[in-house]
Amino acid sequence: MTTFISAADGNEVFQAQYIPKQKAPPASDDPSMFAYISTYPALGQVSQIQKHTTVFTALLQVDQSRASDSWQVSLWHTEGKEWHEVPMDPVIKAAAFPSELQASGVTSGNGQARLYFTTPLAIHLPTNFTIKFRAGPNESWKWVKDHQGTTDGVVMLNTVTSQDAISSELEEYITGLNPILKSKNYRSQSPGTTLWSVEAPVDGADGEKSTIKDIKFGLPWGEGKFSRWFALVRIWSPWLAPRQGKSVFGLDKEAVMCSFLSLTGKHLVLLAITGAEDVMTLFKSDSDGNVVLHIRNDSAESKISRALVGLGDDFESANAAVMYHARGIISTAQAASGEQQKEIEALNKGDEKTKVWAENWYDGLTYCTWNALGQRLTEERVLKAVTTLAENKINVTNFIIDDNWQSIDYRGHGQFQHGWNEFEAERDAFPQGLKHTVNLIREKHPSIQHIAVWHAILGYWGGISPDGKIAKTYKTAEVVREDAERRNLPLGGKLTVVAKEDVAKFYDDFYRFLSSCGVDAVKTDAQFMLDTFISAKARRDLIPAYLDAWNISTLRHFGVKAISCMSQTPQILFHSQMPTNRPPLLVRNSDDFFPEIPTSHPWHIFVNAHNALFTQHLNLIPDWDMFQTVHEYSGFHAAARCVSGGPIYITDVPGEHDLDLINQMTGPSPRGKTVIFRPSVVGKSLDQYNGYDDDHFLLVGTYHGAAVTGTGIIGFFNVSQRPLTELIPLSKFPGVVEAQYYIIRAHSSGLVSKPIQVVDANSLVTLSLGVRGYEIMSAYPLRGFFDEKKKETTWVANLGLLGKMAGAAAVVANHITKLENGKIVIDTNIKALGVLGLYISTLSTLSYKDNMMITIQGKVLPVHTVTISKVDKHVLEVDVETAWKELDLEAGWSNEVEVKIYINPT
Repeated sequence: MTTFISAADGNEVFQAQYIPKQKAPPASDDPSMFAYISTYPALGQVSQIQKHTTVFTALLQVDQSRASDSWQVSLWHTEGKEWHEVPMDPVIKAAAFPSELQASGVTSGNGQARLYFTTPLAIHLPTNFTIKFRAGPNESWKWVKDHQGTTDGVVMLNTVTSQDAISSELEEYITGLNPILKSKNYRSQSPGTTLWSVEAPVDGADGEKSTIKDIKFGLPWGEGKFSRWFALVRIWSPWLAPRQGKSVFGLDKEAVMCSFLSLTGKHLVLLAITGAEDVMTLFKSDSDGNVVLHIRNDSAESKISRALVGLGDDFESANAAVMYHARGIISTAQAASGEQQKEIEALNKGDEKTKVWAENWYDGLTYCTWNALGQRLTEERVLKAVTTLAENKINVTNFIIDDNWQSIDYRGHGQFQHGWNEFEAERDAFPQGLKHTVNLIREKHPSIQHIAVWHAILGYWGGISPDGKIAKTYKTAEVVREDAERRNLPLGGKLTVVAKEDVAKFYDDFYRFLSSCGVDAVKTDAQFMLDTFISAKARRDLIPAYLDAWNISTLRHFGVKAISCMSQTPQILFHSQMPTNRPPLLVRNSDDFFPEIPTSHPWHIFVNAHNALFTQHLNLIPDWDMFQTVHEYSGFHAAARCVSGGPIYITDVPGEHDLDLINQMTGPSPRGKTVIFRPSVVGKSLDQYNGYDDDHFLLVGTYHGAAVTGTGIIGFFNVSQRPLTELIPLSKFPGVVEAQYYIIRAHSSGLVSKPIQVVDANSLVTLSLGVRGYEIMSAYPLRGFFDEKKKETTWVANLGLLGKMAGAAAVVANHITKLENGKIVIDTNIKALGVLGLYISTLSTLSYKDNMMITIQGKVLPVHTVTISKVDKHVLEVDVETAWKELDLEAGWSNEVEVKIYINPT
């Protein structure tokens, strides 16, 4: 069970109580006695494989002084009854080793040797396995579980279920399905899956008091019939976080979704729907490990609670089945109001200017004042930050003035009780008003295109001041918040808010005021507060009123330039973030970045990667929060943001910047803007059932480009407290297909694998990471061109911009063709200047002067801007940035650079 840091630890950040303590590292042997086993398929987790016969590979890391010992490794396996032993054969030829793509100092600097062993094994039924090893025939055997605490691995065949074999009766898959529940089988929009909707009646609220009801649901697959489960729970009111377990289902918090992996490799995904009809549905567990529906009805009338169940051969398709169906339910229930629909349609048409704004907002580097400047902002402090960014040539596109610029009444015993007085900024801190500050920001740092300000959805944390200007202008209501048993966050008590009748006018007026000051974006925080009202009527009236007013006003005044924060409450997830009738907004995907809590950093990445399994299906761009580039975990956070598919915000203390790290995340566009490289697909965990304490890498997978021809990217993060080594198969990379050849490239070293296919026995990469270690690897598809005369194939891949964490995502367009005259042409558009990398398998036999021509915007590149990589002789490096400057090129109408490479292999 995960243990949490308690408030008694003396940590002043109250959220620390929701951050798990990390499992302590194991006691280490004397280095000379060191031995560590890693395998593929992996020990300690469930692997679903595609073929009956699988080659098991074991890597034994030992001290260099013992590398020549007669090591023996044995695989032990069982299909349920008897265990069988299969000795593993040492791999002698280096050509048969997995690819090793880390700089030699990283892996061998600790004086360790790597010894590989393999054996084929036919898999028919789900198989448990473990490893034993010894240093020679006269030594005693050691079991890997006793030696390093690694539990058995499980291998299951990933079979395709015929839809004819699936029963339409949910009782076949949920043991003890409660007869009170009404289930109906639906046609799924996700291929190869089956879908059910489950309904339960719930009585109406009694006056101000909601009806709360717990109904036993049943047990997916049945007792002892699932091997792993995963859930996303409400870790506290505004945020989701993952939970994982093995054969017994038990939740410590209510969940919005759960998934169960059967012993035969099938997945059941359960989704609790919080509809537009004032009904919130969540999952709990009972003492027998059953799933329980936890229902709250705020409506005065009797209503229906709904949950969906998806059955599939893999998690992603079963997950998609329930999410697609939920989208249909929500859109039918809340066909947008006429006014909202008009606003949305007008913006969707949009002009060129609107599209450029959206591009800047999503893909420009952003600076936020929160951790950087602390509380109680002043014009002077904000301008100092802006000036320092300009002096360091950090050309941010977006600037967020976070909490503490507003005029508030400082009533009560803390920030969460303070109310908002008036639209204008705090008069002592911003004596000449917000407009004056905004004008100076733009003047001092012309690269800043968009300026956002922070506010809470109710105005401030404590609503609006009952005696302030806002309260005198708009109709108000008094609501009571539930008491929160949290140190530092006394949310309970009375609150003055703008009443339902005036919410739309209030938002329209406020955003009109901001626009008049030159502010053109907002970060709207504390949205969960709407769900803390005690009264059922207050929630029923105010939740939709505030959410709809905010949606319409942001669209009307700022287009897509809004950030939704602390908004992972079920009502907001389904009511505001699921409908697809508007452009996607940026939505915070987890609790905050806490620079001062060391244990928060690996947990932050782990939570975001798993929350993305749910939020990938919402109409949003996930925001993994700001971070600081000078910090113990700065590279770890930077790599995570680069594979997240979301924006990148920094909150550096002025003057404390890691320019090299910023350069790995960004590049200058031809128009001089700093852009980030955002892959086309949201980054998410590739192993949803692996727990935080399971001592495995966290794999965050994403993809960039068109299907088949694009690049699969994985960010690897060691979230444990011990060094780890793993064997990663090519098949793990998103979007990889069986027939295609690929090369894998590591960001940290620039090393490239030999061309490999999924079916190759050694299509593995060995990766070792220390505590806080991270790596990004990309799998590039190769295009092969056969030369009849030479009887050889030239393999080509566009690597994107080198030196960038997600450099493949710098590629906007990529066409590789062979002309009739035999020349190979690579025609690519990139979104920023930098060093373009090209993999050419026959590069060592070609001369740049004799066999190649490279143009940029149609002009031939200077010879000295093209070199062969010092790291890999197959990689051509084209310094587009230097060439652009020397050729004195201009961006023209496009914000991209076109590079053409002509290769004459003969």
